[in-house]
Amino acid sequence: MSSTQIRSTPSERPATRPWGRLSGGRRREALTGYAFIGPSVVGFLLFILGPLVAALALSFTKYNILRPPEFVGIDNYVRMFTDSRLLQSYGNTFIYVGAAVILINTIALAAAVLINQNMPQWLNTIFRSAYFFPYLVALVYVSIIWQALFQKDTGVINYYLTSSGLPEIDWLNSPEVSKLSVIIVDTWRNIGFAMLIYVAALQEVPKEMTEAAEVDGAGPWRRFKSITFPMISQATFFNVTTTTIGAFQIFESIIVLTRGGPGDSSRSVVMYLTEKAFNDFDMGYASAIATSLFMLILLVTLIQFRVRKSWVHYE
Repeated sequence: MSSTQIRSTPSERPATRPWGRLSGGRRREALTGYAFIGPSVVGFLLFILGPLVAALALSFTKYNILRPPEFVGIDNYVRMFTDSRLLQSYGNTFIYVGAAVILINTIALAAAVLINQNMPQWLNTIFRSAYFFPYLVALVYVSIIWQALFQKDTGVINYYLTSSGLPEIDWLNSPEVSKLSVIIVDTWRNIGFAMLIYVAALQEVPKEMTEAAEVDGAGPWRRFKSITFPMISQATFFNVTTTTIGAFQIFESIIVLTRGGPGDSSRSVVMYLTEKAFNDFDMGYASAIATSLFMLILLVTLIQFRVRKSWVHYE
């Protein structure tokens, strides 16, 4: 058969056609799709990609708002390695990240396992609401409430400590305890969201598998370790990743509770770069800090996605 006799059938022809050849209905459909995604694209360009590019550009300048930016190369990045306050802020932030990942996910998973047990529906709803409600309240308001609870002389927590014969704790003004206060508030507020993710994952675990393991003599811990946890590893990965990113950006609770003090004992990187940008008007250096934090979060997230293959199981 010669090549001139070969004809493609309509089903074999490409489904897409150049814009100018689209029919009126297909063109309206495409325009509708672009109209729906347009606001998201514009918002991303204006409020995410645009500021990110601007911060990267400003990080190579000396800029105090009053005068035009002056290019200084990598001086701002070199300065970061000799800034003791920034290094301490990074150290505090790493502590917040480690505590958040461990405490939030451990407590949330334990609460999810408890809620997933057989209990009346009304009691299950009460438990879910009680755990999740703090997440619905703005972190600033949550921090204000906890600030009152943490007061040394008038706080409820110290009242019960002294009533039990224990000494008072200066929760907000002690360099040794101030970070613990921030960790408690951050953990308490974010447990609810992680718990709901775990509950949804636990409900997808086939009961036949756990029941079969129970018949074979596997105890509760063995069933959880060998069956339940691998089956919810995707939810665990999601919670660990989002918790890590959120903890690196911790800010509001520190502002309300300790204002970064005493000294810099509880100051986070975001709080420090905000101080440099809006108190000292050192926009170039603040942009360099913001860029370094962005790159650190990106690196940690990429590492998490890289190692997930070794412990996250997909059906």
